[in-house]
Amino acid sequence: MLIALAQLNPLVGDLTGNAAHLLQAAVDANRGEPLLVVTPELSLWGYPPRDLLLRPSLIALQNGLLDQLASDLQRQAPQVSLLVGIAEPTGSSALPNLHNALALVAADGWRVVYRKQLLPSYDVFDERRYFVAGTAAAVLPWPHTGGLRLGLTICEDLWVDEALAGQRLAGPDPIAALQSQGVDLLLNLSASPFGLGKLALRRQLAARAAARLGAPVVYVNQVGGNDELVFDGASFMIQPDGSLTTQLPHCRERVVTLALQPRDTAANNGPQAPPVVEAPARAHPAPLPDLPCEQEQLFRALVLGVADYARKCGFKQALLGLSGGIDSALVAVIAAAALGADQVKGLLLPSPWSSEGSISDATALAQRLAMATHTLPIATLMQAFDHSLAPVLGAPPSGLAAENLQSRIRGTLLMALANQQGQLLLATGNKSELAVGYCTLYGDMNGGLAVIGDLYKTTVFALCEWLDDPAAGVCRRELGLPASGPLIGAAIRHKAPSAELRPDQKDSDSLPDYAILDPVLKALIEDHRSPEQLIAGGTDAALAERIMGLLRRAEFKRRQAPPVLKVSRRAFGSGWRMPIAAR
Repeated sequence: MLIALAQLNPLVGDLTGNAAHLLQAAVDANRGEPLLVVTPELSLWGYPPRDLLLRPSLIALQNGLLDQLASDLQRQAPQVSLLVGIAEPTGSSALPNLHNALALVAADGWRVVYRKQLLPSYDVFDERRYFVAGTAAAVLPWPHTGGLRLGLTICEDLWVDEALAGQRLAGPDPIAALQSQGVDLLLNLSASPFGLGKLALRRQLAARAAARLGAPVVYVNQVGGNDELVFDGASFMIQPDGSLTTQLPHCRERVVTLALQPRDTAANNGPQAPPVVEAPARAHPAPLPDLPCEQEQLFRALVLGVADYARKCGFKQALLGLSGGIDSALVAVIAAAALGADQVKGLLLPSPWSSEGSISDATALAQRLAMATHTLPIATLMQAFDHSLAPVLGAPPSGLAAENLQSRIRGTLLMALANQQGQLLLATGNKSELAVGYCTLYGDMNGGLAVIGDLYKTTVFALCEWLDDPAAGVCRRELGLPASGPLIGAAIRHKAPSAELRPDQKDSDSLPDYAILDPVLKALIEDHRSPEQLIAGGTDAALAERIMGLLRRAEFKRRQAPPVLKVSRRAFGSGWRMPIAAR
C-alpha cells in the first residue's frame, strides 16, 4: 500500500486556495499506482475556521470544490485518493448543524467516511459551537491491498488516555470501538497546536493506541501559524511496540510517501489482516531525524508564528521599538528569522532616562542582525505634553502618569511609522509583564502581534542564552541568521531589567524577582491553583495574595492587548476567558 502523509499549511477560509494546495500535494505524491494521501483535520478550511463556519455560502462553495477536486484527480492523478477534512452539513436547521468530518475524494467522486466523535471545547477550542459529534467508529477497507482495514479518527479522538493526557472529554472511546472491529492501520488527522512537551505527548498517545489496536498509527498534523495559534506539524508513524518508523519535520511543510506492506502477506487472507509496516526503501535507510530540543522547538514555533501572521495578513515588513533590553532583542531576532533582517526595522526612542548602554546595546544588536534602525529622541515631545497638561492638572504630570506618558509617546510614534510605511508593528512585552499589568495601554502594548506575550521573563532569559550558545548554530543558519558569534549579546543578557521611565529604575523596584514571580504566575495561570493552595504548599502568603491581586486587576489591559502567539498550556488570548468586572 502506498500512503502519503501531507503535512500542509492552509490559509484559514481560503477554500479555493486550499483545494488547489491539496490537489498539488496529490499530484506531487503520485507514483502512477493506487495511493492514499492523508491530510490534516479540516484541511479544506484550515484550522480553526471559527465563525466562518456559520456562512452558508462557504458551505456551498466547499461542496463545489470537492466535486472539482474529484474531477481534477480524474484528469491529473486518477490513481490517487485524498482523505480531506471538511465541514459536513447535518441537514438540520438547528445550530450547531455541521459535522467535523472526513471525505474520501477520488477520480469517481467523493463521499463522507467519518465524523469526529470527541469535540473539544476547552482552552482555545470551541468545536461544540459549530459541530455535532459523530456517533460511530469508521473502518475504511482499502481494496487495492486485498482489503486492509484503515481505522479513521480526527485529532481529539486519539486523546482518550486520561493517565497520559491528564484529562479527557466525556464521551465515547473511539479507540475501544475500533478494537472490536479490528483494524490494520489507524489514521489520525489532526490540527494540534504547538506547546512545549506536546510532541512527546502525541507520540505517547499514539503509541498507546497502537498497542491497544495491535496496529500502527499514522498521525498527520497541520503546520503553520493561524492567528495566535502555531501548528508545528511533526507528523509521524508509530508501531504497536512504540518504535517510530517515520518522522516528518517540525514547523515545516512536507509530503512524504510511504510504501507499506503486511508483516506476513501469506496470512493476509485471515479474518484479521496482520499489522502493516513501512517497507524499507533501501538496505540501509537513513536514521529518523531527531526532534529539536525544547528551546529550538520554541524558537522555530515563534518564527513560524510571526512569518505566517505577517504573510497571511498581507505584511512584508515589520517594525519594533528597540530599547536595548532583552525582550525587544529577542523579538528582533525572531522577526529577522521570520521575515529576513532586511524586512525588519528597529526604532530607538531614547528619553532623558535612557542609559547610554541601552542605546549602544540596541545599536550593536541591530548591526549583528544587519537590521536598519532610526533614532527618534522623545525629550521634546515629553516637554510638549507637560506644557499642554500643566494648565489642566495645575502642574506637569508626575509619578506613574508621567512614566506611562513616555510609553504612550513611544507607542504613538511606532504606530505612526508602521501606519505610514505599511509595516506590522510587533509588541515586545513578555507574559510576566502582561500577567501583572507591568505594561502600558496604548504604549508598549501597541502592536498587531505580541510575539513573546506567552513567554515568562525567565523563559526569555533561557531562550536568549540558548540562542547565543554554539549549539544553536545550525538552527540559526537554517533560519537565515548569523550562525556564529553572539546574537543577543552578553551585555543585553546580563543587564538588570528596567523600563527606564525614571532615574535608576529597575523592574525589581515594583515586582518580585522574576525567578520568584514566574513560578507563582505559572501555578495561577496554567495550573489553575488558588492563592490558598499556593500558601498551603509553602508560598509566602503576602506574596501569593499580592500576585493574585495584580493578575486580577490587569484583566482590562489584557482584553485590549494584541494577539499573543500561544506556546504554553494556557496563554492570554482565546483560551483565557476571565471576566473584568468580578470579585
